[in-house]
Amino acid sequence: MYSKDQILEIFKEKEVLLSGHFRLTSGRHAAYYMQCARLLQYPDVAGPLCEQLASNFANQGITVVVGPAIGAIPLSYEVARVLGVKSIFAERENGEMTLRRGFEVSPQDKVLVVEDVITTGGSVKEVISLMQAKGAEVVGVGVLVDRSNGKIDFGVPLASLVSIEIESFEPDQCPLCAEGKIPVVKPGSRS
Repeated sequence: MYSKDQILEIFKEKEVLLSGHFRLTSGRHAAYYMQCARLLQYPDVAGPLCEQLASNFANQGITVVVGPAIGAIPLSYEVARVLGVKSIFAERENGEMTLRRGFEVSPQDKVLVVEDVITTGGSVKEVISLMQAKGAEVVGVGVLVDRSNGKIDFGVPLASLVSIEIESFEPDQCPLCAEGKIPVVKPGSRS
């Protein structure tokens, strides 16, 4: 089992935890950014971390692991592999999370929802609602990084490898903008 400090060191080494001047999806600015996709390109490192995450949900009768596309697809697969169950993903169609590609869940399924990083938990909440609408029982949420620092309540147990709060600012109140030394960049998957 890795400690929080060891995980943060891995995140720095693999350039998952970035420092600089970032414009977040919300439009706010921050000095740090989590790019978890960079971790998932290293199976030798990501595998043991997914195993540690999965251990939080062992012996709970989980039959399906699901994550929102696209970031949680490899995470869902690896956690499901560790638990010995089916892996699927939800994706947006016409702005709503849905199951496509022949993926199905039933009222007999006990589902673990996974995500690489949560800030507001919006995508995870949508996946939980989708699973519940299909009659499946959601037994928990597993995330690599909880950027809310434990402030989100999904109505089911939440396990994260790292729980941190990254301070962010409105652009007109951003100390990095005021300094003017580091240009702002927009990382991530959404423009």
